[in-house]
Amino acid sequence: MALHSAENRGLRELYVTGRQLRRHWRKLAGRLEATGGARAPQLREGSDAARAMLSQLTDVTAARGLWGKPGAQGFGAQLAGMRNALVDPALEVNQALRLAVLDVQHVVTLLAYLERLAAQREDEELRAFLGGWGERMRANEDAIREVAIGLGDAPAEAIAPCTPGLAGRAAHGLANRVGTLGEWLDRRSAR
Repeated sequence: MALHSAENRGLRELYVTGRQLRRHWRKLAGRLEATGGARAPQLREGSDAARAMLSQLTDVTAARGLWGKPGAQGFGAQLAGMRNALVDPALEVNQALRLAVLDVQHVVTLLAYLERLAAQREDEELRAFLGGWGERMRANEDAIREVAIGLGDAPAEAIAPCTPGLAGRAAHGLANRVGTLGEWLDRRSAR
């Protein structure tokens, strides 16, 4: 049976978001290890899971006439590269981890949506594949969410720069100055 256009678009999006999660979480794990963080194992496990999912997804979608390389996965790699270069350096550890939860939450929601689409077409093989990966990625979502929430018990660690070294301190300092300016403007407008 041919894929519905909603499945086609959704599966290509899964290639994009899966690749983005893989590359972003891998880089974030390295950053946190360099700052002495203990969160790297969950991020690396999630990155490895995304890599395995993408590897298996290639065979599943090729059998249905859909491919994710180089376009979709390349775009996902570019998105991760932008986040790694432009966003994460300015973040605190807690912010980076809470945003990482959103990466995997997007993938989990997309897998559940695609599972429903496959069920509508009565493609049991695809439905089972998507459901299985949905469960596995949900476990990664739960694990990294717990780590992010747990930083509430370590406020000093939570607000540490996400990126080590001079670049991290500079980006974090700039973000703090912008935040301080915003607070000053809010106080002034509240008077």
